[in-house]
Amino acid sequence: MSQATKCLILLAVIAFFFVTELIPLAITAMSGAIACGLLGFIPLKQVFSGLSNSTVVLFAGMFVVGASMFYTGLAQAIGNKVVGLVGTAENSLMFGLMTVGTVLSAFLSNTGTAACLLPVALGICASAKIPASRQLMPLAFACGWGGICTLVGTPPNILANGALQAAGMADKQFGFFEWGLIGVPLSIAGMLYMMFVGKYLLPAAQLDADQEIEQEVEANEPNSTKMAVSGIILLVVVAVMGSGTKLITLEMTAIIGAMVCVLTKCLTEKQAYASIDWVTIFLFAGMMPVSSAMAKTGAGKMIADWTVGLMGSSPSPMVLTAVLFILSCTLTQFMSNTASAALLCPIGIAIAQSLGADPKPVLVAIATAASCAFASPVGTPPNTLVLGPGNYKFMDYVKAGTGLIIVCFVVTLVICPMMWPFFPGK
Repeated sequence: MSQATKCLILLAVIAFFFVTELIPLAITAMSGAIACGLLGFIPLKQVFSGLSNSTVVLFAGMFVVGASMFYTGLAQAIGNKVVGLVGTAENSLMFGLMTVGTVLSAFLSNTGTAACLLPVALGICASAKIPASRQLMPLAFACGWGGICTLVGTPPNILANGALQAAGMADKQFGFFEWGLIGVPLSIAGMLYMMFVGKYLLPAAQLDADQEIEQEVEANEPNSTKMAVSGIILLVVVAVMGSGTKLITLEMTAIIGAMVCVLTKCLTEKQAYASIDWVTIFLFAGMMPVSSAMAKTGAGKMIADWTVGLMGSSPSPMVLTAVLFILSCTLTQFMSNTASAALLCPIGIAIAQSLGADPKPVLVAIATAASCAFASPVGTPPNTLVLGPGNYKFMDYVKAGTGLIIVCFVVTLVICPMMWPFFPGK
């Protein structure tokens, strides 16, 4: 049995335990990483490499920065202001959060955007007396589809340009805002779906962690000075993350912000440690080696080759686009969107060229699908980030995200041939 086949079997086992939650999600993820090492899919020294991944460090730092806003009472104060402006209607709050998440993610890191908006969203939900579980997943999804809108919004978009250049078609590369032709319709469709359909598939769990924090903030008289300091820290962190500076990384910015929160006594050291959601940390860190194993063993390529083989020797461009969207979207639920796009973009170009078709609509479908990691908490960092604070289960993502993926699939198949014809000039 090949390593690729073994890796696929392991992935199926991991998926089974994710869906059934017979054991905690974090244990499933870390067990998968250990299995990858024991089976020789990755070097043993890389089994726990996910714990040092920059995104994991970013998570930890932003959890602390966000918690400082709660312990100082700032999050609740912001929440009260927002609720005063838009009211307490669930749809209006959801629309507001998704709009902000979409716009910011188009230009900033979707992970950074979700991390910065998370504490604000929790504060708004507390003030509006709405369970955070009804708002955090839509926010995470918005950060996902928002990145599709520009060339720099998400790595798959950049990879599509790289694939065109590598294939000798640099003149066909996508423009910066060209991605908005698909990203904007997807964003609008996604918002409508979540507000009128998806919200009914979300849990309405009251969060014990939020209640504990709220009780402690009643217990402690709000300090206007500390609230101001906490707010300034968040604004500086957001500004630095959004500046695109090469002098400091996102994770360094988050950790510095967290340390300053403790040094300025916005929260205690003990509160800082307690604010880190370790389920999120270990879940994401455990799946990083599994994603690497899929790429190194050829398991991802095996899935791609098998799927492409099902289409026959001369599939229609529309069938090709649909199949590659489904394949890319399936892979990205468990692999990084970057890895999924990097694997499939060259394949899509090659098949499109063999049919005499323009590869651009095929690449748009692949890259877009790679960003549609809505049906799994491990498909994209924003989904993982809200897992703990939203008290979500794996199946909550499947229930709410599957329908959203179908909407994105339909929109993509309608928009792609219109904006990027398969046979331009004919």
